[in-house]
Amino acid sequence: MRVLGIDCGTERTGWGVIESDGRRHAVLAHGVIVLAPRDSLERRLMMVGAALRSLLVQHAPAAAAVEEVFYSQNVKTALKLAHVRGVVLAAIAEAGVAFGEYSPLSVKSSVVGYGRAEKSQVQLMVRTLTGVTIESEDAADALAVAICHATTYKSSQPLADARGSVPNHDREGVPSPRGSLRVTGATR
Repeated sequence: MRVLGIDCGTERTGWGVIESDGRRHAVLAHGVIVLAPRDSLERRLMMVGAALRSLLVQHAPAAAAVEEVFYSQNVKTALKLAHVRGVVLAAIAEAGVAFGEYSPLSVKSSVVGYGRAEKSQVQLMVRTLTGVTIESEDAADALAVAICHATTYKSSQPLADARGSVPNHDREGVPSPRGSLRVTGATR
């Protein structure tokens, strides 16, 4: 199964694509979507969405996985992170890709064997499991999420829309609008 793992962030969103049979994991690609902190939140959200849509078309994963929002002392930071996750989840749903989300504790337990592992330990285990050195902690975290999904998820069926059918895609692989979407409003 080909899995796209995503580690959401408001300035750095890590991503990684693996091919896995559930026991062996091969890294196909990885990287970081780097956003300028001086850009508005809306612009950063737009950029994450555009980059992720491109990655979904380019790598055509059977599944995608994202880390759940963790509890944060700083509510403002947690809300911004939730906005990024919302954009990521929407892009995954638009692409019709099966989806899983995992707590940081689950990801670390699955990959390292210890739920309170440090980022450096996650990075080391991703290298051990894949044979590839990942320099970026964000990309290593994203690959860890993908590995967690590959080892725990039971089905790789595409996400169905409310009517039970897989979303329609145009020639570029981008979701095409359907009649079920209705936008109402008024203008003066």
